[in-house]
Amino acid sequence: MTTSTAALQVERRGAALWLRLDRPKALNGINDELLDALEAGLDVAEADDDVRLVVVAAQGRVFCAGADLVETLTRCGEDAEDGGDRQGTFLRRVGRVFSRIETLPKPVIAAVHGLAVAGGLELVLACDLVVAARSATFGDAHANYGLIPGGGGSVRLPRRVGPARAKHLMFTGGRFTAEELACTDLITSIVDDDHLQQAVDELVAVIARKSPTGLSVMKRLVADGLDIPQEAALAAELGAVAEYRGNADFQEGIRAFTEKRAPVFPASNRSSS
Repeated sequence: MTTSTAALQVERRGAALWLRLDRPKALNGINDELLDALEAGLDVAEADDDVRLVVVAAQGRVFCAGADLVETLTRCGEDAEDGGDRQGTFLRRVGRVFSRIETLPKPVIAAVHGLAVAGGLELVLACDLVVAARSATFGDAHANYGLIPGGGGSVRLPRRVGPARAKHLMFTGGRFTAEELACTDLITSIVDDDHLQQAVDELVAVIARKSPTGLSVMKRLVADGLDIPQEAALAAELGAVAEYRGNADFQEGIRAFTEKRAPVFPASNRSSS
């Protein structure tokens, strides 16, 4: 299944729904049309239990160069003329869409090639795993134009690469290769450009065999555990285990272990969690 809008290609590949940014002439710049399409794609992913993962990728020579500057400057000019807050409204919407990607109860993989800067980097940061092509370069870039992050960069970047490295990326506005960031939690793996889609397909195949309910619970526990004291996080984990024991996936996993076979986790088991 492949559907397209003027801004996004939506393709079902195996157990994953691929959302490919498709504004190559605008360097896949983020605008309202792209946000509309991303939200529609996330609706499909969330509603279809057979979709086990989401992959965010891009058409063209770059992943995403950030917000569409032409439209952003237009908003700023209109705001200056009539005292409105169109730019603020747009940034709040960007934040909501990125937060929805971050909290989607399914794993989200960013498949990155070429440039991912400013809002493009912030989109990557909202994803769980990042498979980067060797051509990929990352940067914050806001400081280069007297701007500051507005899509979550100042919050998510320190959590992924550490405060000092995050400040270095933000303060310098520089671009860094996937190899230079390989030692951080931003990059999951680096592959040759012509192997990017295959590498992501292989990763999807591995993850798709796992319990969808278990993955959803683990994703939530990791996210919640970063923002609360360790003792509270440990208690939350034990509570989640106690609740999860009643799930059909847990029972299937135990049976498979005792019967010395691979477990099979039907998508419908998610509804019994």
